[in-house]
Amino acid sequence: MGRICTGLFPLWYHVSRNFRTGIFRSVWTAGLLGSRGCTRSDTILNTRKNLTEPLGRWLCTSVAMAEASHKGGSKKGKRETSDSAEQAGPSKRAKMDSPSAPKDKSHHNYKHKVFEPTRKTVGFDQVMFNETKSYIENGLRKVHPYFFTFEAFAKGRWLGRTVMDVFRSEFRAHPPEHYEQAIKMGRLKLNGECVKLDTVLKDNDFMQNTVHRHEPPVVADPVEIVEENDDLVVINKPASMPVHPCGGYRHNSVIFILGKEHGFQNLHPIHRLDRLTSGILIFAKNLETKQRLDAQIKGREVKKVYLARVMGEFPEKAECDGPIFATKHKLGVCRVCPDGKPAKTSFERVSFNGKSSVVRCYPETGRTHQIRVHLQYLGYPIVNDPLYNSPVWGTERGKGGIEGLHLNEILQKLVKEETEKQLTGAIPGDNAQTSGTCSSEAEQSPSEQDCNLDSQDSVEGAKVKSQGVTESTDDSSTVDPICDDCQISRRDPTPKELIMYLHALSYEGEGWSYKTPPPTWASDDWTED
Repeated sequence: MGRICTGLFPLWYHVSRNFRTGIFRSVWTAGLLGSRGCTRSDTILNTRKNLTEPLGRWLCTSVAMAEASHKGGSKKGKRETSDSAEQAGPSKRAKMDSPSAPKDKSHHNYKHKVFEPTRKTVGFDQVMFNETKSYIENGLRKVHPYFFTFEAFAKGRWLGRTVMDVFRSEFRAHPPEHYEQAIKMGRLKLNGECVKLDTVLKDNDFMQNTVHRHEPPVVADPVEIVEENDDLVVINKPASMPVHPCGGYRHNSVIFILGKEHGFQNLHPIHRLDRLTSGILIFAKNLETKQRLDAQIKGREVKKVYLARVMGEFPEKAECDGPIFATKHKLGVCRVCPDGKPAKTSFERVSFNGKSSVVRCYPETGRTHQIRVHLQYLGYPIVNDPLYNSPVWGTERGKGGIEGLHLNEILQKLVKEETEKQLTGAIPGDNAQTSGTCSSEAEQSPSEQDCNLDSQDSVEGAKVKSQGVTESTDDSSTVDPICDDCQISRRDPTPKELIMYLHALSYEGEGWSYKTPPPTWASDDWTED
C-alpha cells in the first residue's frame, strides 16, 4: 500500500494544481469564443482540445516522476531515507527485516509445525497386505518378520518430559538400554527427524518408533467361505486368529487373510468371536446391510447357537442368568457379579463320553466371554479354556463365583502363568488385546484401533491412537540386532495348544440363516480330552 501511495502522490499533486486552472481557462475560452459568433461544434472541439492536451502532458510527467521515484528507492520498495536518517543508522524495522540480523521470535507469530500420520486412510488396503509374506510350517501359519513404524502424537501427560523418560516409565517391555540404542540408531523420530535422549516433548509433537515385528503363529486351517453375495461374506473362522489386527497380530488376523487371499476389502463385521473361538463370522459389504443386521442383533432377533466341550457330565438342560462384570485387568477376565451387566445363556447336553460333555449353548445376550463365564459359574468350564479352567481357580474351578481378596490373588497368578507361557513356550496369551466376545467384543475397528509405540504390551498399558507404516522388505530372513525376538529361540506351539473347544455353529435372523459343520472335537467318539 505504501508503494502505491508513493507512486500516485506526484500524479495527484500535479492534477490538483494544474488541471483545475486549465479547465477553468478552457471553459472561459469556450464561452468567449461563443460570444464572438463561433459555432457550437467549433466551441466543443476547441474546449476538448484545450482540456486533453494539458492533461496528457501532466499525466506523462506524473508517470515519469513516479517511475523515477520507484527506481530510486530500495529494492524492497521502502521510502528513501533522509541524510539525517542515513547518518543516524538503519531504523528498527530495517534491522528486523535484515537477513543477517538475528530473529526475535517475540515479534513474529511462529507456529509449531504439525506433522500428520503417514497413512491418512481408514481401513486396510493392498499396500498393507503386501507388507510381508506368510508361510505354513509344522501345521502353523507363520509370518516373516518385518519392520513396522508405530506413529502417535504426544499425549498430554508426556508434555514437558524427555523422550527417554517417557519410554523408561511407560513402555517397559524393554529395558532403558534398548531404547537408548534405538534412538542412537535413528529408529525413533520426532516430527520426522531423529531425536536425542534429552529431547523434551511439546504439544503436537509427532512420534515414530520403528520396530521389528514377530507375529505369533496361528493354526494353518484355511478361512472357508460359507456364503458370499452382493451384501454379505460369511466365513468359517479358524480358532487362534483374531478378527482384526490387535496386540501382536496383524497379518495373522482374519481381516488381513481375507484381503490377501480372497481379495475382500472394506468389510464390516456384524459380530465378532474370541480369538480362540471358531465358527460362523459374518461381514457386511456395505453400510446399509450392516445397519440392518446390527439392528436385528441389538433387538435380540438373531438366534445364535454355539457348541462347547466342557468338563464332566453336564445336565440335560441348564440356564444361567448371572450378570457379567468385566474385571479391569490386563487379562480382561470377567466374572459373574451383581454389579455386572445382565446376561442370559441356555444350555442343553448333546453327548457325554465319560469324561467331558458336548453342550449346545444359546446366548440371548452378547457379553464379554459370556458363554465361558457362565459355564465356569455352573461348574462345567470348557475343557481347554486357558483362563476359566486354569488350576489357579482352585479345585472347583471358580464354581459359584469368587469374591474379595481371593480374586486378586487369582488374577496375580493368572498374570504370572500367562507370562511364563509366553516366555517359555511361545504360546500367545488369551488377554484382552487378543480375545473378544461372542457378539459384542473388545476388539476395535480399524478407525478406532489403538496401537502402542512399542512392539509389545507395556505394563502400564500406555496406548495411543495411531496408524502404522511398514517398511517393505523382500528379505524373509531379516534380523534386527536390537530385536529381542531375534535373539531368543522358542519352540513352536502345537495346533492343539492354540485352539479352544468353543464353536459358533449357526446364526439365524429374519430371512437368513448360516451354519457350519461341527468341529471334530464335537463328535460322539471324541476321546482326546
